[in-house]
Amino acid sequence: MTKITLSSLLFLIAIHMVGQDTPKPKESGHEDVNKFRQMYDLLATPNMYRTASGAPGPEYYQQQADYKINVELDDKNQKLYGTETVTYTNNAKESLEYLWIQLDQNQHAPTSKSPLAENQNPDTAMGVGGFAKTYLQEKFDGGFKIEYVNDISGKPLPYTINETMMRVDLPKPLKHGEKVSFSVKWWYNINNYMVDGGRSGYEHFPKDGNNLYVLAQFYPRMAVYNDVEGWQNMQFWGGGEFALPFGNFEVNITVPADHIMEATGVLQNRAEVFTPEQLKRYALAEKSFDKPVIVVTQAEATAKESSFAANKKTWRFKAENVRDFGIATSRKLIYDAMAVKIGDKNIMAVSVYPKEGNPLWEQYSTRAVAHTLKSYSKYTFDFPYPKAVSVNAQDQGMEYPMICWNFGRPDEDGSYTDRVKYGMLGVIIHEVGHNFFPMIVNSDERQWTWMDEGLNTFMEYLAEQTFDPNFPSRRGPAKTIVPYMSGDQSNLVPIMTNSESIKQFGNNAYGKPAVGLNILRETIMGHELFDFAFKTYANRWKFKHPTPEDFFRTMEDASAVDLDWFFRGWFFTTDNNDIGIKDVKRYFVSTEQPKNYKEPQPEASPRKRRAPAGPQVFLYSKDSEDYKPEMDKAFSYSDAKPLASFIDANFNAEEKAKLADPKYFYHVTFEKPGGLVMPIIVELTFEDGSTEIRTFPAQIWRMNDKQVSRMFATAKPVKKFMVDPKEETADVDVTNNSWPKETTKSKFD
Repeated sequence: MTKITLSSLLFLIAIHMVGQDTPKPKESGHEDVNKFRQMYDLLATPNMYRTASGAPGPEYYQQQADYKINVELDDKNQKLYGTETVTYTNNAKESLEYLWIQLDQNQHAPTSKSPLAENQNPDTAMGVGGFAKTYLQEKFDGGFKIEYVNDISGKPLPYTINETMMRVDLPKPLKHGEKVSFSVKWWYNINNYMVDGGRSGYEHFPKDGNNLYVLAQFYPRMAVYNDVEGWQNMQFWGGGEFALPFGNFEVNITVPADHIMEATGVLQNRAEVFTPEQLKRYALAEKSFDKPVIVVTQAEATAKESSFAANKKTWRFKAENVRDFGIATSRKLIYDAMAVKIGDKNIMAVSVYPKEGNPLWEQYSTRAVAHTLKSYSKYTFDFPYPKAVSVNAQDQGMEYPMICWNFGRPDEDGSYTDRVKYGMLGVIIHEVGHNFFPMIVNSDERQWTWMDEGLNTFMEYLAEQTFDPNFPSRRGPAKTIVPYMSGDQSNLVPIMTNSESIKQFGNNAYGKPAVGLNILRETIMGHELFDFAFKTYANRWKFKHPTPEDFFRTMEDASAVDLDWFFRGWFFTTDNNDIGIKDVKRYFVSTEQPKNYKEPQPEASPRKRRAPAGPQVFLYSKDSEDYKPEMDKAFSYSDAKPLASFIDANFNAEEKAKLADPKYFYHVTFEKPGGLVMPIIVELTFEDGSTEIRTFPAQIWRMNDKQVSRMFATAKPVKKFMVDPKEETADVDVTNNSWPKETTKSKFD
């Protein structure tokens, strides 16, 4: 006997609803009809380098750039002098006739075009300092001063500098599998980033005359050559960050002897640069897993602030399989550290900061570093590098392998607000998290900011909430992006916009991608499917160069969830989500046939509903001409004799006990003024105050992008229907989310 449930029977009954207006779907052929079409028109064609599954293909390759660098800091004149030997390996099948090197410091050169590309309007009121800097002072003389580019034998190589890029012409083509080594000598004036801006430079402390240096983009760096771009030699305008190949680094950094330093890589000569007492403290830190150990104390750092040593020391670092290198150095630095167990390895979490950062930094920074490494490793892969360093640099938030600079300082008296505290914690978690995206999952930031900032902001949100359940996360929850997505469309661009052309950079490249991933995880895919797919992407592309297609395809490939509709709408358009309740009607069950009833004709397709055979029941709304007041009561199937007879004939006592017992029937029509497709999440509030959530997948909009309807059969009378009660879908207009419609108070009220 085929088992028929009461729910399925009522589904058949629903086709006899009297007085229902069924909206007609849009005519086919319109461009925006099918928002569920596959993204073949938007994604690059899969190939042997990058497969349709989103994984690297059998022909995938990447280049390698190894560096031996010697730099010396002139603290008195704020200059950096350097020489480097680069060994470049060509793993591409094709030969290369020239190499492209990035000269990012040239953005600060007097001839830089970056300032000329900015829109300017007159300021009706300006501070005298700002006026002098803008109109009177000589521009900062930044930029690399290249002294030579030589081959390994010392013979000059021809080179051409084009703004922030330098082409080095090779004497013969570099074939597949071959290596070439060349050397570069350079120097530059280090920028005061508090005055001249920049992602690195120095901060001056006028009270004691010291500088704190955070040095990055300080050496000529190889550009990426790959299967997607060829040479990624787009100019650095200041917005789009960096695309870099992996390699091994040996870096020797000579600074005043009283400086304390941290940098990318493993320090090779700690005994030469730390005091015996500091060495003992560092050894304790390597065994401390519950709290940081102060290695260089505040008293030691303060005592050196007036010394200004004339002699120098060289710090020697080695780093394997990194894409970049960063340095922080100053005589003002306090140093604390603790060990973190990640998998089977002990990783060092480190913080360096001036006394101006205390007590805030000593209390929180290294603990935040350790927590970030644990949280990110959980969702991606075990952190592979030996350390992660957080540097306190005012007004900075920037990341490099194993080291990052972060803002956040208390007032002079040591007091601080929650805003300062959580702002500092947020930037530390975010910048340390960049070790995973893009320092290891090495996306092209010059092209797609969202691939590192958006994914990292999402991961930051997860880490913040486990660090402190009351963490006031600015980005991640769906409601945080509503003001942006509901804004003026002329001031919005899709997430899939090149980094230099993004409007509202923070919302577009950080906030909206992070919210999108959070919606996928919480509402569309669920934790288990999302986490597996996201971890698959991270592991497929760690220490490689992924593209947006690789991410989109992997998320579907590893989850069996068709997400083309989501990625198309959320990443490629500026549409927003607005789902509301258009109408709710209560229906009443009766065995009385309506006066003008016509038997439904069977559809030709076997997939269509057929007219029911045998005895029937009917549903009436109050606006039906056949409605009678005596129908207005709670339904019991025993009241409908044909239905009761059917139940008695087809179900035994045990099966009857399992039948649902709906007593109230509601027909709800949902409308979608917004362009985005989203699931419909409905909360039913019953008259006794209890609630129930029902969720319908986004695919409910496949046949009609404007309006859909659902029947709700409940055991208790419904007092209220509400769409998206927990604000999970970034609905930009909640005034249409409730039935009965709720009146919102005006500002006057």
